[in-house]
Amino acid sequence: MVTAVPSPWNSANAVTIARIAVVPFFAWALLADGGHTVTWRLVATGLFVLAAATDRVDGYLARKYNLVTDLGKLLDPIADKLLIGAALVLLSALGDLPWWVTIVILARELGITLMRFAVLKYTVMPASRGGKLKTVLQSVAISIFLLPLDQMPSWISVVGWIVLVAALVVTVVTGVEYAYQGWRLRRDALRAARTSGQD
Repeated sequence: MVTAVPSPWNSANAVTIARIAVVPFFAWALLADGGHTVTWRLVATGLFVLAAATDRVDGYLARKYNLVTDLGKLLDPIADKLLIGAALVLLSALGDLPWWVTIVILARELGITLMRFAVLKYTVMPASRGGKLKTVLQSVAISIFLLPLDQMPSWISVVGWIVLVAALVVTVVTGVEYAYQGWRLRRDALRAARTSGQD
């Protein structure tokens, strides 16, 4: 019995694409009126949380209705990186987050994304559980730093830093794991190619 391959143009991927489409609107709201107006910071936070929440929605739809596709596996982590990357860069540009935090996270994300494309001819690397945890921690930390913290109790900022440190640790650890997985995939593929060439 042949299982039908789901079309890449499905509801799960549509949600992922919508997450990408929200990024410029989120960026505009965050930078509106100089980036430190309470109202616009709350709007930007709401857009970020809404977009981040769709990561659970597209995954749910893909699993429940058997809509898992290679396009979805590729777009999902890219959508996450665009949203989180935009938030980090803008928060650092506004002086609300140290640049070293943004550089560490973006260097990892860029490196893993390039590796995904490098091994694309062998296989599509889906996001792992560790990668998903990393995204959740980053999203929660960023959501806190997007708030107008100067107008809120100081303990909220402390919580934000605790979550951010946890996100940084998971970011680095999963980055190493992905790099090893990519290296192993490439090594196995080259070994298989040499073996078949000798047959």
